[in-house]
Amino acid sequence: MLVIVGFVVVIGAILGGYLLEHGKLMVLLQPAELVIIGGAALGSMLAANPLSVVKQMVGGMIGLFKGSPITKAYYLENLKMLNEIFVYSRKNGLAKLEADVDEPEKSALFKKYPKFMADHHALHFFCDTMRMSISGGVTPLDLDGLMELDIDVQGQEHHEPVSSLQTTADSLPGLGIVAAVLGVVITMGALGGPPEELGHKVAAALVGTFLGILLCYGFLGPVASHMGKLGNIYGQYLNFLRQGILAFVKGSAPSLAIEYARRAIPPHLRPTFKEMETSIKGGGGAAAAGGK
Repeated sequence: MLVIVGFVVVIGAILGGYLLEHGKLMVLLQPAELVIIGGAALGSMLAANPLSVVKQMVGGMIGLFKGSPITKAYYLENLKMLNEIFVYSRKNGLAKLEADVDEPEKSALFKKYPKFMADHHALHFFCDTMRMSISGGVTPLDLDGLMELDIDVQGQEHHEPVSSLQTTADSLPGLGIVAAVLGVVITMGALGGPPEELGHKVAAALVGTFLGILLCYGFLGPVASHMGKLGNIYGQYLNFLRQGILAFVKGSAPSLAIEYARRAIPPHLRPTFKEMETSIKGGGGAAAAGGK
């Protein structure tokens, strides 16, 4: 929602200031300039990126309008899930968890948390790590290294479309100059014509430069920045899972393991200890928050 609000403010401020100076809106309506700038930007983006990155870029831009699913409520739900899984493992032994992490879609434990199940990256991150712990012979240090590697790889995958979109944004002012130069060429070819016609062609050329700069700094640049921040938020979420898993495999009690996870949550999204305890008890998992 904030993305839409931001775009409305950008357009409103620019057009409002323009109209205050008695500018004519129809002069800014130059379809040919948009075709030149937009088409060249799209073409260069397709030429510079493999199809997989282009798909991620489009998906990332669409995702901006949905907002981040990583909220305080989502963290609370995940804390409850971690507590339930850790308590179950402590009571029944890690080996009993093997069937659940091998086929989470059939697990009664995981089925209680459909949002987590829907996030395939997080689901595999958690289950693959727990599977390695159950198999034995893997130290907590090695598990931590695996999780850190996974987070780095996922972070790099998210960074590629962001970097590509930012590169495209940075090219827009230059493409605006290209459109302006073409407009000047057309103007020079029309010398000797009516002054009104020449004035229109000069205006069209200048609008090309204006559109290139506006699209870069008013739209695509902020979108790329927002996508990058969403990637950082997801990386923090994976680190939250990492800290909880690592504490548990080191031998910490479930209550301490989920406290490690809670402390890894960014402060503006971190639930209080009481909120966490209430959430866990509310799901009947009570014994819960302190399960040893």
